[in-house]
Amino acid sequence: HKMAAAGAEAAAVAAEEEKRLPEGDPESGGDSEDEGDSDSSGDGEDEEKENEAEIQRLEEQLSINAFDYNCHLDLIKLLRQEGELVKLRRARQKMSELFPLTEEIWLDWLKDEIKMASESSEREKVYELFERAVKDYICPEIWLEYAQYSIGGIGQEGGIEKVRSIFERALTAVGLHVTKGTALWEAYREFENAILETAQPAPGSVPSSEQQQMLCSQLEKIHMLFRRQLGIPLLDMEASYAEYEEWSEDPIPETIIKNYKKALQQLEKCKPYEEALLGAETPKLAEYQAYIDFEMKAGDPARIQLIYERALAENCLVPDLWARYNQYLDRQLKVKELVLSAHDRAVRNCPWTVGLWIRYLLAMERHRVDHSIISEMFEKALNAGFIQATDYVEIWQAYLDYLRRRVDFTQDSSKELEELRSAFARAVEYLKQEVEERFSESGDPSCTIMQNWARVEARLCNNMQKARELWDNIMTKGNAKYANMWLEYYNLERAHGDTQHCRKALHRAVQCTSDYPEHVCEVLLTLERIEGTLEDWDAAVQKTENRLARVNEQRAKAAEKEAALAKQEEEKAEQRKQARAEKKASKKAKKTRIGDKRKADDDDEGEWGQEEEAEQPSKRHKGDGDGELLEEDMEVETGLFGRSGPEKPDRPANQKEKASTSRKDIPKVLHDSSKDNVTVFVSNLSYNMADPEVKLKDLFESCGEVAEIRPVFSNKGTFRGYCYVEFKEEKSALQALGLDRKVVEGRPMFVSPCVDKNKNPDFKVFRYSTTLEKHKLFISGLPFSCTKEELEDVCKAHGNVKDIRLVTNRAGKPKGLAYVEYENEAQASQAVLKMDGLTVKEHVIKVAISNPPLRKVPDKPEAGRASQFAVPRQVYGARGKGRTQLSMMPRALQRQSNPVAKAENGMVQNSPATSSEHPEEPKKMSNADFAKMLLKK
Repeated sequence: HKMAAAGAEAAAVAAEEEKRLPEGDPESGGDSEDEGDSDSSGDGEDEEKENEAEIQRLEEQLSINAFDYNCHLDLIKLLRQEGELVKLRRARQKMSELFPLTEEIWLDWLKDEIKMASESSEREKVYELFERAVKDYICPEIWLEYAQYSIGGIGQEGGIEKVRSIFERALTAVGLHVTKGTALWEAYREFENAILETAQPAPGSVPSSEQQQMLCSQLEKIHMLFRRQLGIPLLDMEASYAEYEEWSEDPIPETIIKNYKKALQQLEKCKPYEEALLGAETPKLAEYQAYIDFEMKAGDPARIQLIYERALAENCLVPDLWARYNQYLDRQLKVKELVLSAHDRAVRNCPWTVGLWIRYLLAMERHRVDHSIISEMFEKALNAGFIQATDYVEIWQAYLDYLRRRVDFTQDSSKELEELRSAFARAVEYLKQEVEERFSESGDPSCTIMQNWARVEARLCNNMQKARELWDNIMTKGNAKYANMWLEYYNLERAHGDTQHCRKALHRAVQCTSDYPEHVCEVLLTLERIEGTLEDWDAAVQKTENRLARVNEQRAKAAEKEAALAKQEEEKAEQRKQARAEKKASKKAKKTRIGDKRKADDDDEGEWGQEEEAEQPSKRHKGDGDGELLEEDMEVETGLFGRSGPEKPDRPANQKEKASTSRKDIPKVLHDSSKDNVTVFVSNLSYNMADPEVKLKDLFESCGEVAEIRPVFSNKGTFRGYCYVEFKEEKSALQALGLDRKVVEGRPMFVSPCVDKNKNPDFKVFRYSTTLEKHKLFISGLPFSCTKEELEDVCKAHGNVKDIRLVTNRAGKPKGLAYVEYENEAQASQAVLKMDGLTVKEHVIKVAISNPPLRKVPDKPEAGRASQFAVPRQVYGARGKGRTQLSMMPRALQRQSNPVAKAENGMVQNSPATSSEHPEEPKKMSNADFAKMLLKK
């Protein structure tokens, strides 16, 4: 122990000598060589100028956005490199006011200040800095550094007691740390051993009674440290026990051995959790949560607090973890300094989380903090930069609740009441001006703050006139059409107003309500039945009957309109089916007539034609009633494969039709829907793909054994860009879905389950979430040339990026949009604050939390819209509208058809018309259809 104490003194002396060495001292190698050439000198000057310019740029950036965390770090690094001590201290001070600093930043700052502190007054400043450092996070290294630095001031008055006080506080804070607590205990014991050595009498001398008493007291201190340590489950506690056995002259008491064995058993229970933390990757949230649950069951408050602090030191930007910790402190420990410190650190780490600010305000009120401090904290919350408009409503409501609880409503007027009223007025104005300007919404469409204000005025202040004014304002903000808003006002008027105003409110409600007018009418009649005169009753009945009659009339008209539109769409859909059947029949007839000219080609076309017709039905069943479509399909199958010999090319068309009619009972070769579970549908492939079967088989074999690949070709034999891939096992098909959006020959390949949309019309394949995802960012305004790697370089500076998706069109071309997924919502929120408005390749990007708008899918077609937009895509067949499906029929024969409609791919396609082959079943036309036909001919 003497050697340890001597080593500590030598280290302290060396540190003092290091402080006294000037920068240019030969020992430090600063100016030991004089042969530096002018070139190196010039390079140094250039680098210095660049650094100065960069420092100036960073300072300007921080003046614009003081919450740029990385900018603070870069500035501190440069200033430390340049030796700008005054600016460095100021920069660190500013950053520490805004953010809790990490252990590394604090240690660098402390070491720099320790080197510069020589006088006792400067030592006090270092002590103050240490006090601030230990409050940010639980850091055993900082506590150890603090204790060792305090040993240097042992010669001052009360120096020994100060050191002991710091060690005791350190043990309280981190002495239970299973893996790092041992170092503190050992340092404390070494310090006490050094004091014991100084108290020893000189060799050969007899100690006085005072010296003997001091020796005994010091020995007892060391004994007590050993015993306290051995009662705590710490790593390598066996070595500490062995050291105690060797050090102690007396045998170890049984009670200490018993406590030691108990701690050893507890250590064995903790080891699995410590090992899990040691082997886990950052952020270790699941491992820490398991450890917390374990300690919560054990129920030791000190250990629960420590494990929470350890988890937060590594996950300081996880709001939920802070919320759970603060809830535990609020409900269990209830120690003012501890609770408020934790809440303060929570909002400094996660200022964008409104729930943490609300809990902080409640905790301050609970612990009787001065009103001015609570008001100041609320103002800080307003400037925290919340990410949703509703967050501002919540923080205002929490503050208004606090102000309301301060008011003594037994007095007619008071300072607190006036403050509450002015706060209500300011809240309404703030939401209207500040919040609405930023988010394009106030966050309070139902005016809940004004409603609460009206309740306070009516119930607590007996001021119904003010409450009525407030409700009048609420109704003018678009709430007059909602029955629940009128009934809320009615209930307030009923409880604290008079019957006349109740009646007036309900009459207005009957006139204005559009969502549930029957309910409002019923309430009005109930009021008049109980309190009204005959005249009042008659007026109420007449008003409600007139109103409900108008409502029913409007609803009937809307229902008729909706039914008419639905019927019209059904008729048009039927016409389209017939028109497609006729077109297909004419194409097949024409192809058959020229069969002799390309006899060899016909056989090939038959093969792929059969395959297409056999496989397509899984995506486009036409229904059993589609007789004409059935005829044409049967014609292809029986005409090409059902004949024993080749057909003559000059066979009349009517004979073909008869043949097809006579053979239309032959069953079609349909896709086997029982294999849907082992089949995937692949689309958006390149039309120019050579040998799609070979290409796709190589690609999909990584998912499992492929049974068959069925590419779909056009009538000309060209690849249509989609196919069916059938596997041997279902798990292979499920694994193949993971290849969705994989780039194949420059285009994103779409892979989806094989589902019959006639049986499942609502089936949608969309692999991404369409709801609010707080851990994911939506970025717009990106340059089209921006790559995934370049965007990742920008984003990873603000957190751990899990995934980046650049949005492309069907051809694989970028759209300037991207989704970036972070590990947690805290990192995403920080990234929004720092990246929104950033310039990337001369493009200013916009960054927001991912919250896609709801997709508008009307159940029924709207009036006035073109019919082609209301018909489901499936009616065009599995391939949709083909690029080359131009009618070859002369225009003179198309006079009875509807005007042409533009297909999705930009080509023109004839709209459905009533078939001329069935004159015995003329299609009924409405007046509107007849008028359209006349106007558009």
